[in-house]
Amino acid sequence: MVNGKRAVVTGGANGIGLATARALKAGGAEVTIFDRERPAEGEWQWVEIDVRRRESIDAAFGQAGTPDIVVANAGVAEEEDFLEHSTERWDRVLAINLSGAFHTMQAAARVMKGGAIVLTASTNSYDGESRLTAYNASKAGLLGLVHTAANELGPHGIRVNAVCPGLIRTRLTERHFSSPEVLRDYFRHIPLGRGGMPEEVAAAIVFLASDHASYITGATLFVDGGQMASKFGTWDESRAEFSDGRWRLRE
Repeated sequence: MVNGKRAVVTGGANGIGLATARALKAGGAEVTIFDRERPAEGEWQWVEIDVRRRESIDAAFGQAGTPDIVVANAGVAEEEDFLEHSTERWDRVLAINLSGAFHTMQAAARVMKGGAIVLTASTNSYDGESRLTAYNASKAGLLGLVHTAANELGPHGIRVNAVCPGLIRTRLTERHFSSPEVLRDYFRHIPLGRGGMPEEVAAAIVFLASDHASYITGATLFVDGGQMASKFGTWDESRAEFSDGRWRLRE
């Protein structure tokens, strides 16, 4: 239900963004990737962009034409203890993750004639994972943008939603996935017993961007294997075992 639509994906050169660009293209959309980097694979319409600079965003939309779908996915995560968190790191993460999303949404909405905007938020929009102060704050802020923009842009025929991924295997998270002991403890709290793949998030994004979600706006969709539904953890050794990067019930 995206066939013939024109789509823009920010941060589309790698990870969730690239998986989303591929899924949209497979569905028949004409896709342009906005990113500072050239896409890691394939032949793409690509516009170099810095989401920290509004003039860069405006120029990119001028090149890409009027979109029907905009996926505001560009983001970074940087770790530092709360008491040591530098102003420079705070400003950088907020500029990309939150201000960048706002400017992308506003620039897009000013030229769109209806359509859908989807933001990549996070389970961290709701929790306070340690050493991720700026990231958590920026992702929480995205939900405020979703609600406000859905309210104000609905009369213009523009739907605004977000996905909230959990731990997804990307270039940024590969170091976690390469540590079985880290995964063993982390995945205890995920009912499906494993981490996610970019393609699984992309499928949710494409759904929210498509006509199948024509009466959905102002919503957030968790793509986290049930993590946010599990307060005290799902898995333990009394009835399950951890192997090959995931928990499974014993036979």
